[in-house]
Amino acid sequence: MNPNITRGSRIHGLLAYLYGPGRHNEHTDPHLVGSWDGFAPDPGCNPNATLKHLANTLDLRPSQLGDALHKRHVWHCSVRAAPEDRELTDKEWDMIARRVLHAVGVSSEGDDDGCRWVAVRHARDHIHIAATLVRGDLRKVYPRDDYPKAQAACRKLEAELGLRRLNPGDRTAAKRASTGERRKAERLNLPALPSDTLRTAVRQALAAAGTEEDFFDRLAAARILVRHKKGPSGDVLGYSVALPDDDTPIWYAGSTLAPDLSLPKIRQALPDTTAPLSVQAARASRPEAARRHATSRLDRAQHALARGADDAADDLAGTGAVLDALAATANDPTRTEILQAARAFERATRSHVRAENADLRALRAAAREIIHAGTPRRDDGAAAAAILTALLLTVAAAARWHAARGHAQQAAAARSTAQHLRSAYRMAAASPMATLRGRAAHLPAEQRARLDAVVATTPAGTGHGTRSTPPMDALTATLAEAQEAGYDPETLLREASDARELRTAVSVEDVLVWRIRRLARLPSPDGPNDDAGRAANRPRTAKEQAASRPNPTR
Repeated sequence: MNPNITRGSRIHGLLAYLYGPGRHNEHTDPHLVGSWDGFAPDPGCNPNATLKHLANTLDLRPSQLGDALHKRHVWHCSVRAAPEDRELTDKEWDMIARRVLHAVGVSSEGDDDGCRWVAVRHARDHIHIAATLVRGDLRKVYPRDDYPKAQAACRKLEAELGLRRLNPGDRTAAKRASTGERRKAERLNLPALPSDTLRTAVRQALAAAGTEEDFFDRLAAARILVRHKKGPSGDVLGYSVALPDDDTPIWYAGSTLAPDLSLPKIRQALPDTTAPLSVQAARASRPEAARRHATSRLDRAQHALARGADDAADDLAGTGAVLDALAATANDPTRTEILQAARAFERATRSHVRAENADLRALRAAAREIIHAGTPRRDDGAAAAAILTALLLTVAAAARWHAARGHAQQAAAARSTAQHLRSAYRMAAASPMATLRGRAAHLPAEQRARLDAVVATTPAGTGHGTRSTPPMDALTATLAEAQEAGYDPETLLREASDARELRTAVSVEDVLVWRIRRLARLPSPDGPNDDAGRAANRPRTAKEQAASRPNPTR
């Protein structure tokens, strides 16, 4: 169940909406399922009761306060069941309303002076609780931390009633979009919520920026409106962003978009403003080189997360920066899936675990390198496939790292990220993997047999060549290419297999192919200037076949 809490000042207006037809005529049979004393007038069932009568009854105590009444004295909480949950009875909804009100401190069982409230049901899957925050002794009530308390109550109720159990939060998630924001996006036919679009733009600017000035310049270049909050001394203390549109811009503070996007947090994430661009970034003249460097950094992050130590927390934020950088520079058709993956993993980058003495600069530097290097060739899926494979393993390690600490929402976000990354990988790897499998068909029979035997001797190749296990043609072709480059296939395959765990890999062959190609620095399989690739796809002379046979001394 999902509670949503708002505050207001007009109980009659709220009741008019709850008992009305709804914005799309979706309200059916509005009626009370519970009230503070069980005898509140119900305009939905009693023809002699009116909305004004019910509103005046609820507003009796607030009206007695006169000018001393606080403005936002109407407390409104909707509680919605999951679509797959069974239909709850009115009696069960009454119990749910009472438990939520007790948890947040608005009204407790047996407290005759508690706040007056009603619970209205006008649909099969949810109720609305409306309360006035004045007690019988005319003391005003200020519910504190009501949202997390309502969430905790709903988690217990889900277990008791056999409903779908949602993941408990830890108050590190970004704020949910308001109803007004959702309506505006619907009215303007926007492809995404403004807060989601702004959050993505800010994260991509942060991933690319080297200084605070560079960060704000990149936001302006992305046509994002920026407004600074300055102190008396003129120093910038914070910032807000908005989308440029014909309607009235809605400004969002960085901390509103996400807890780690406040200006102080951004200043911590930025590199030393006096330091020049890193040597690696300066040398990265090609997008492929930048992605290869980031892949090596991701392998280290995966190893740190697999160890399960708390100091891997910074690697989560760094992995998110790499995803933001890839989303900003990816080609179609993988761009959409990578963008969705970056947005999903954003939730997995934050928790209450704080790393000590950890170097969070390495992955952020790799992310800046990716953006500075630009977009890769549209026909080069190998560079994308290699880094997506590393990201998949890193994200899987992140999911286990969070799950071990009870971070249910973050673990679920990491698993959702993996689904988008798998979709992107399948699109990126289709062409290069097909090219490699085609090369395997042209290998000399003797060389093919030797390499198949090498694959079969490794743990990854157990069962290779049987009917139940498909042949690893792409891996065989990659080993042949590495052998021609002077590497020993067996040693290289063992090194790639032992580098990191393979249990969580969807395809062991795919992981090993890209690890080996990175270790041996092999060129893109379908690159336009890949002479070795063209040679592997044409008929070979007898002299070439003899030269390609493995040298046992090498």
